[in-house]
Amino acid sequence: MAGGGFGAASGGGDFEAKITPLVIMSCIMAASGGLMFGYDVGISGGVTSMPPFLKQFFPVVYKKTQQTGLESNYCKYDNQGLQLFTSSLYLAALIATFFASYTTRVLGRKLTMFIAGVFFVVGTVFNAAAVNLAMLIIGRILLGCGVGFANQAVPLFLSEIAPTRIRGALNILFQLNITIGILFANLINYGTAKIEGGYGWRVSLGLAGIPACLLTVGSLIVVDTPNSLIERGKLEEGKAVLKRIRGVDNVDPEFLEIVEASRVAKEVKHPFRNLLKRRNRPQLVIAIWMQIFQQFTGINAIMFYAPVLFQTLGFKSDASLYSAVITGAVNVLSTIVSIYFVDRAGRRVLLLEAGVQMFLSQLVVAIIMGFKVKDHSNNLGHVLAIVVVVMVCSFVSSFAWSWGPLGWLIPSETFPLEARSAGQSVAVCTNMLFTFVIAQAFLSMLCNMKFGIFLFFTFWVFVMTIFVVVLIPETKGVPIEEMTERVWKQHWFWKRFMDDLEDDPKGKMHA
Repeated sequence: MAGGGFGAASGGGDFEAKITPLVIMSCIMAASGGLMFGYDVGISGGVTSMPPFLKQFFPVVYKKTQQTGLESNYCKYDNQGLQLFTSSLYLAALIATFFASYTTRVLGRKLTMFIAGVFFVVGTVFNAAAVNLAMLIIGRILLGCGVGFANQAVPLFLSEIAPTRIRGALNILFQLNITIGILFANLINYGTAKIEGGYGWRVSLGLAGIPACLLTVGSLIVVDTPNSLIERGKLEEGKAVLKRIRGVDNVDPEFLEIVEASRVAKEVKHPFRNLLKRRNRPQLVIAIWMQIFQQFTGINAIMFYAPVLFQTLGFKSDASLYSAVITGAVNVLSTIVSIYFVDRAGRRVLLLEAGVQMFLSQLVVAIIMGFKVKDHSNNLGHVLAIVVVVMVCSFVSSFAWSWGPLGWLIPSETFPLEARSAGQSVAVCTNMLFTFVIAQAFLSMLCNMKFGIFLFFTFWVFVMTIFVVVLIPETKGVPIEEMTERVWKQHWFWKRFMDDLEDDPKGKMHA
């Protein structure tokens, strides 16, 4: 889904480590940042299809949805203000990421998560108590700042606390929590839409306070990561924490490796300039394009606006929230599938299989909509309606075991250490930027392109599958330190970027 989860993997060797209660506790707590993000994504689509909410904040849209034949089926929800309600969150997250990158480094992961939690709590209060559009948007912007800070700190925290052998699974745990957050949001919307008295949307928006408080309180309880403490010069404290989270006394090998890694990272004065070096080009190109492609699968469009989309197809309000719950559940289950297969089948296999499946699913939806959903009539019979839901589920599931988690995993495991945090920032920003673009444009695109919007996404799925075939190497089972030798130098195209001119000053002058 939209969003989160980066694991920065550290050293190659497996060090002595027990999976201690402290680690389990810390991970559950930190991952509530994922729940929060997922909840925000899932809740906005359902709330925007609730009549009382529209009536209060978007009377124009409300009128369009109530009067039949007034407006094309595809255009009922086309309203910049309504889109801004959803997308302001991503714009705020995009800007907050830059600040978060700084606080994560200087103040540590723990404090950054606390800041995220505070943003979430205040944003939730604004949203639930909103009496006008300004309060709503301010609330969304505050939530967005929370997302920016959480998406930077939580994944780093998870991957630094986790013992090497379960790091991959813990990294996808963040993604899994996002999907669970979306599912909960859909279920809650389904319930609150039935509340008499028209304040259901306040309950929906207010319940975001639960994961918000979990994250805020949790961030006060957990310890900061050894990596973060050592990076800030607190060596003794870092070593003590390492003993606690690993549950063993002999942590010297891991301790020394963290100290060394932090020394190397400190030598890089300008992380973003370093990122532009020729030898980091393959990782940078792949990281940026994977984020763009992840959005251009059309997944967020379908996830944000699932209830609205199903209503456009002629499902009643209740049925459309119900269908959104189904897609939410499929999303969770399929992410679990990826946790199982990602280190067994490999990254490329998942991406290629999903490419074919997403292509066919979207094509079928486009054809059905093209023939059956006209501007002022939708004669989707019972059977075809079911086919559409099945195809949307097939699309969501293939996304959830491929581009969803892997769009984050592949960039996070390919950057060399000294470029990693800058690489993460670039990936998050690209993702948030394109999430914002799609969230802001989707309902207008649906209005103007009609069923063609699915053909538009189908085309992109085709393009990205070719990109995988040609340019994405297989990285499963390769330690981070050996990426350059074993992956990039062997790749038919990328190997030309790996000539070591840059590391050698004379060569640099000569080049």
